[in-house]
Amino acid sequence: MDTYLKPTPWDKRNFHINTYELTSASEEALQETNQIEGHFTLKIDPTINTEKLYKYGFYYTDTLIEPVCQKSKLKLFKQDGMELSRDYDKAHILEIAGEVFTNGRFHRDFNIPNFMADHRYKNWVNDLIQADKIVALIYGNHLAGFFAYDSNKVLLLAMDKSYRGRGLAKSFTSHCVDELFRIGNYEEVRTSISPSNPASLNVFISLGFRLNGAVDVYHKLNGSLPVGV
Repeated sequence: MDTYLKPTPWDKRNFHINTYELTSASEEALQETNQIEGHFTLKIDPTINTEKLYKYGFYYTDTLIEPVCQKSKLKLFKQDGMELSRDYDKAHILEIAGEVFTNGRFHRDFNIPNFMADHRYKNWVNDLIQADKIVALIYGNHLAGFFAYDSNKVLLLAMDKSYRGRGLAKSFTSHCVDELFRIGNYEEVRTSISPSNPASLNVFISLGFRLNGAVDVYHKLNGSLPVGV
């Protein structure tokens, strides 16, 4: 049977309910979400009329802007004592993730308790560690942060709280992007950032990134979460 619902097992394990991402915003796809229990994610062009989304129980959670940088446009900010490494303390990486990723779209979803949203991000980071897609920032011989990637996309950037506010963001981010260009010999690198994080967006723009569109993210819960799990 044809379906507009793509299962997302990486979310199901955190929320203990079937989870899906819609492949279409058509009325047929929206109707399908009424037929089964689950948590649903839909990403759409921000210019699309959302009347039908609300009719079928969807609600807004976030907007994701996509900055893009061409290899020739990257501005590299050097910093003495800074290097990148794949040799790091995994527990420290997960600790940083737990401190930093506390305002994502699942945290803003009123149907999902914060502890479940926290657990989702920690599990995601752990998956990226296992897949060898995390590179640590070493500053002054100490683990100061990390970045995660998939192909030519920067997925996550995070700094330990003791290193924030010390003017390291541009240097760290530019080194991460430069490393990604080196790893894959890409001509461009992408990322996605919520407007709720203007500081990060401004850093990427200062490095030579240009904005390249956006998507609005909507969620729906049909059923209930077993919160006591």
